Amino acid sequence: MNCVVHQIHNGLKYIQFYNLKKYDDIITHCFTTRHGGVSTGECSSLNLGFNRNDSRENVLENYKRLSQALGIDYKNMVFSNQVHEANVKVVGEQDRGKGIICESDIKGYDGLVTDRAGVVLVTFYADCVPVYFFDPEKRVIAVSHSGWRGTVKEIGAVTVRKMAEVYGSNPANIEAAIGPSIAKCCFETGEEVYEEFVDKLPWSRSLCTKKHGCKWHIDLQSVICQSLVNSGLNINNICISNLCTVCNHDMFFSHRADKGKTGSLAAIMQIKENSG
Repeated sequence: MNCVVHQIHNGLKYIQFYNLKKYDDIITHCFTTRHGGVSTGECSSLNLGFNRNDSRENVLENYKRLSQALGIDYKNMVFSNQVHEANVKVVGEQDRGKGIICESDIKGYDGLVTDRAGVVLVTFYADCVPVYFFDPEKRVIAVSHSGWRGTVKEIGAVTVRKMAEVYGSNPANIEAAIGPSIAKCCFETGEEVYEEFVDKLPWSRSLCTKKHGCKWHIDLQSVICQSLVNSGLNINNICISNLCTVCNHDMFFSHRADKGKTGSLAAIMQIKENSG
């Protein structure tokens, strides 16, 4: 089932997920595309990475346009500092603006979680997997960046545990969305990566396929989904985008398709300040 909703606002294109849109009165969320910004060249046009081959002025303007489309304040954003680990940081009002309007002391985290209204969680992508979480009972949100290393380390499961430990979330109540990323069709890798998966996650063997007797193809989105189910989430509460950023690099920035010369996409999530 297609669980993705395509949105356009003044030429700026982004996507949302049906299961999270049910809570539009409480949360705002999106996964960006490469369309609708002012950046040029390899970062054309909605690049959201300050560490890319782009000017700070362009990136900041892109954030302003995105904020207008979503009805949020970019000054309330909190950036992750991604290192392909499985560390998840609890953030609050004191972290607003870190990474975008002031220096950030958030180092070594690939996941962010909060129950504070108005705090905007932001993580970055160009083929890795974005994973969104919302607990409507406790009103807690989280976003985690899951590359292949983070997937092996089950950052999604770590995020669920963090929500349970800090906020008392029941995994069965959590809605999750697994966004666009490099998919099985294009995630071609060697024996050493395959061995990491089957060694750490033996059940993932069925989600790995060897093609042409040479390279392994691993279904990261499905591995993450199964990891979340193993963590207590209801399969019916998990939306899988099934969109490949490599195959669709006309829509999304892709490190692999663009041979490393590309921009950054962003996963964004916020509890609305007027949500009651």
